[in-house]
Amino acid sequence: MTTQPPATPEQPLAPEPAPVPAEPAKKKRSIGKTILSIVVAIAAILFWKLGLPYLTGDAPVSAKVGECVTVTGPENDPEVSTKPCGEKVPDLYKVVKVIDDTFDVEKCGDVSEVALAQQLESYKFVLCLNPVK
Repeated sequence: MTTQPPATPEQPLAPEPAPVPAEPAKKKRSIGKTILSIVVAIAAILFWKLGLPYLTGDAPVSAKVGECVTVTGPENDPEVSTKPCGEKVPDLYKVVKVIDDTFDVEKCGDVSEVALAQQLESYKFVLCLNPVK
């Protein structure tokens, strides 16, 4: 007769790994909020590129022929502003010609006594000016 080994209690199972926490559910952005964000971003960029220089006074004065401007400040960074031609102010000039897409002040030729090149971003032009007497 053979004897069987005594029965042993069952071996405990290996502990189960701790459950992995599920990633928090991502918040779904509504289409309206996404579109609003894009519109706000575009408006901010346009304001920065187009509106800010005009508010800070850094935009060039784009006067038309026949209008008057004053030119003050240093020659390498003049400040130009439009004024009524009848106003009695120093450094008042009348615009006799406007030449777009250039910095060449020589293009004013004999038309004017003073030429002033202006630029903002890619917009550049020359104002041909004569002093108002």
